[in-house]
Amino acid sequence: MPRILKNILSGPTKAMWMAAAGFLLAGCADFEESGLPGSASSMARNQMMLVRNEPPSFGHYRLTAQKQIYPDLAIFLESKGSPDFLAETRDQNRSYFILYYLAKREAYAIRTQPERAQHIEFSGPYPITNKEFKTLDSMRKP
Repeated sequence: MPRILKNILSGPTKAMWMAAAGFLLAGCADFEESGLPGSASSMARNQMMLVRNEPPSFGHYRLTAQKQIYPDLAIFLESKGSPDFLAETRDQNRSYFILYYLAKREAYAIRTQPERAQHIEFSGPYPITNKEFKTLDSMRKP
């Protein structure tokens, strides 16, 4: 490692750089959920997303991000498993998610509670119609 880097990355300066990196990473997480153009939340708005672990899909990424924001969602997914599809939309005050489980032909609706940060309301299961099933099933096949 060049001497200049060793000097920069040692002692009190190292702590300063580590703190700056932490703030930058935290800022990235805030941006991704900000809804600003180019953020993950803006790209997910009004979208139907395939949820696949390997290789990870955008839907998998969004669901993972939402589990960190809403602990009740993480508990729900532990009991029900990962959905096949995630639909996400938002209005001025709330976010809405629909989790589609094709094998069981059911869906769950979720909405955020703006007055209670990190809390969400669940409803369902709702049956998936034959038309919905056929459309979603065709989207997951290569």
